Amino acid sequence: MQKAIQSVRGMRDLLPAETPRWRLIEDETRALLAAFGYDEVRLPLLEPTTLFSRGVGESTDIVEKEMYSLQDRDGDSLTLRPEGTAGCVRLGLQHGLLFNQQQRLWYAGPMFRYERPQKGRYRQFDQIGVEAFGASDPALDAELIQFGDVLLRRLGLREQVALELNTLGSGDSRAAHREALVAYLTPLREKLDADSQRRLDRNPLRILDSKDPNTQALLKDAPRLQDFLDDASQAHFAQLCAHLDQIGISYRLNPGLVRGLDYYTHSVFEWVTDELGAQGTVCAGGRYDSLVEQLGGRSTPGAGFAIGVDRLVLLHEAVHGAWPGPALDVYATVAEPEQAGAALAFCQQLRAVVPGLRVRLDTAGGKLKNQFKRADASGARWALVLGAEEIAAGKATVKWLRESQPQAMLGLDELRQMLTTTGPG
Repeated sequence: MQKAIQSVRGMRDLLPAETPRWRLIEDETRALLAAFGYDEVRLPLLEPTTLFSRGVGESTDIVEKEMYSLQDRDGDSLTLRPEGTAGCVRLGLQHGLLFNQQQRLWYAGPMFRYERPQKGRYRQFDQIGVEAFGASDPALDAELIQFGDVLLRRLGLREQVALELNTLGSGDSRAAHREALVAYLTPLREKLDADSQRRLDRNPLRILDSKDPNTQALLKDAPRLQDFLDDASQAHFAQLCAHLDQIGISYRLNPGLVRGLDYYTHSVFEWVTDELGAQGTVCAGGRYDSLVEQLGGRSTPGAGFAIGVDRLVLLHEAVHGAWPGPALDVYATVAEPEQAGAALAFCQQLRAVVPGLRVRLDTAGGKLKNQFKRADASGARWALVLGAEEIAAGKATVKWLRESQPQAMLGLDELRQMLTTTGPG
């Protein structure tokens, strides 16, 4: 026998027992996005590599170490998308959706980063991204945060998740703080962890959220970004906090929250939990007022966030336990192979007259006794027998599998009345 092929490391399968919880979270999010007035777009998996080096930042870990890039037959460098915001901006620019317009867009699907796989962190992971363009008022930032609050409440997870908030200020504020931070840390370089030493020359703000305890101890006396904020940045952040206070969303200020992408300005936020160990961020985002211009468009303010669906699923599982999908309602059996065609037609007629009914036809064949065993194992509430007598009469014999009720031969109208009165499942 040939050796069985396994999935690629860091990329995983979702089994039938897992997908119902995914559908729940995706359906709740889609419904809420519609309620907030957001429109769906769909982005390609492959983008030009320069989109991410220019948009995300050449000195970020994503671009330096984590992207899956390839050269196509024309010699162009392409990259499997590691995040969605840059691609959404590219889409908006390419199709004329951004300048002098307000857009509310969302997208969903897999992203790819070459990271060390662990629970809650995979090399292929799913995100739902939400992006809003054309508004600079902090009310937009507050609404994006409000969306997360409402979604977490709908999923029964709000008590397990906290909101962390910070401001990065304007580009000038960040530049001044960066200069002071580098001057402070340069004499301490040898005491920093290896990643922070590398970041000191390329992306020093990322040192602020280092997880190394020795580095964090060195940062206690480091220059604070808050001391470099200009008046406009302070006013923007103060107004955002005032909005959150008014709508009753609690938060904690985290001066070390800088996010891992270069395009963020002003407010940044993360929804974090202690239930998942090190991978505690389930949703994160912020404002990126310079990104559109950075990618070749005219100056357009923007803000957004991404939901880590994998982690939200893990959190939902930790809080709510098992989450079965909708049960099979009807399992149809076929007495003889020559009746299979008529059985196919009857099952489809039944689905048509009872929308939402879950009907499975036994196509494995064999004795009715064995088909009934499969019907019982399927979890269905009813079994149908479709034999010569039933098909000739345009009916099916109904057998209750979970309750003590007499079996009966019923036509489509009688079946519809029984199923809708009793209730599927």
